[in-house]
Amino acid sequence: MNPLAQLPSVDRLLSDATVASLIDSHGRAVVTQLVRTALAEAREAARAGTAPPDAASLVGAVDARAAALATPNLRPVFNLTGTVLHTNLGRAPLPEEAIAALVDAARSPCALEYDIDTGGRGDRDDIVNDLLCELTGAEAATVVNNNAAAVFLLLNTLALKKEVIVSRGELIEIGGAFRVPDIMKRAGSRLVEVGTTNRTHLRDFREAITPRTAMLMKIHASNYTIQGFTHAVPESELAVLAHEHGLPFVVDLGSGTLTDLARWGLPHEPTPREAIAAGADLVTFSGDKLLGGPQAGLLVGSRDLLGRIKKNPLKRALRVGKLTLAALEAVLRLYRDPDRLGERLTALAQLTRPEAEIRAAAGRLLPALQAALAALPVSVEIAPLKSQIGSGSLPVDRLPSAGFAIRPQGKKSGVLHRIEAALRGLRRPVIGRIDDGALLLDLRCLAAGEETEFAAQLSTLSRPGA
Repeated sequence: MNPLAQLPSVDRLLSDATVASLIDSHGRAVVTQLVRTALAEAREAARAGTAPPDAASLVGAVDARAAALATPNLRPVFNLTGTVLHTNLGRAPLPEEAIAALVDAARSPCALEYDIDTGGRGDRDDIVNDLLCELTGAEAATVVNNNAAAVFLLLNTLALKKEVIVSRGELIEIGGAFRVPDIMKRAGSRLVEVGTTNRTHLRDFREAITPRTAMLMKIHASNYTIQGFTHAVPESELAVLAHEHGLPFVVDLGSGTLTDLARWGLPHEPTPREAIAAGADLVTFSGDKLLGGPQAGLLVGSRDLLGRIKKNPLKRALRVGKLTLAALEAVLRLYRDPDRLGERLTALAQLTRPEAEIRAAAGRLLPALQAALAALPVSVEIAPLKSQIGSGSLPVDRLPSAGFAIRPQGKKSGVLHRIEAALRGLRRPVIGRIDDGALLLDLRCLAAGEETEFAAQLSTLSRPGA
């Protein structure tokens, strides 16, 4: 009998009860195409001499492909990498207040550019302007897509075809190989480097000022550190020098925070308020790093300079939408209550989570992980770990943490990569890291309310290499 004749027709498969339920979930057009694809592959296999699958196998293939198509590309994961503000995993997790505000804004029309008091057109920056001024001491504020956009916009507005003086030791490269000199060039300004990599003095800036100078700029090296024989000019001195020559002084903080992190036992990170108090005319920083909010670039400072920046046509191209503003406003409001900030701001809570609490979570979850990997030639144990803040923030500082170390027994080191891939293949992928011959799962970012889901899906973990 011709093997091809044994294959069911498209209509027969579409009438199957399981396929019919898939149509209800995914739509007839999608499922019909999946059925035709499964049958076409079966015909090719039959022509090559392979026995054709039965109807049940074909239905199963259609079901699996439908599930794959329905799986979102932007999926929640368990971040067990040990990097809290992980750029590739979305950086700062939002607090519940921001999530609620975001959902409300997504569901309903909002007064985004509408002044409810006057009934006229409003300015979307007004949603967060007063909050940012209150928290930083600035006269005005504006918001764009990210901090690189903020720096680009201010340079294009205030330094087009002019010179910007920066210390050579501050010409940083941020994620994705984006470099400050490249951003300056694209913005239409000319970089003037002064000093050396490790030492720059006030006289270096003074001697570089010419009639073509547009501003003095200080860039906070948030993603690396230079130690030893070093010197940097204090912001207050640069501000005085800039103002003596009628120039603005600009500070790019990169990963900014609105509070002194030392209050929670973390290393101090410069704040916009400190820069403004030191005489900075403009300060730029991120919303989704240490600040703990959504992706955004924040500019605060002089009302006059920000007025000029907001008139730049590029401002419209770089502006943010209502969802970002809703989440950002909610996060900024949390900073009004610093006494409870460590509990309510999710990113800060993760950064300050006690090691003992993390180790206790590891103890509760250890049996489930050991059972899931029992058939493999590996050992699973609780280990002390070191988390990092991430996203270019305080790069040399490590946070005492705990989690699991999965090590191969004997010389079967390839098993770690198979386990790592299997963890990524779970319904909610688990992302760890392989380091020093072990697969490490740092539990700092695993919330107590997520432990049950994490443990439950371990039972479905495939047996890589078994």
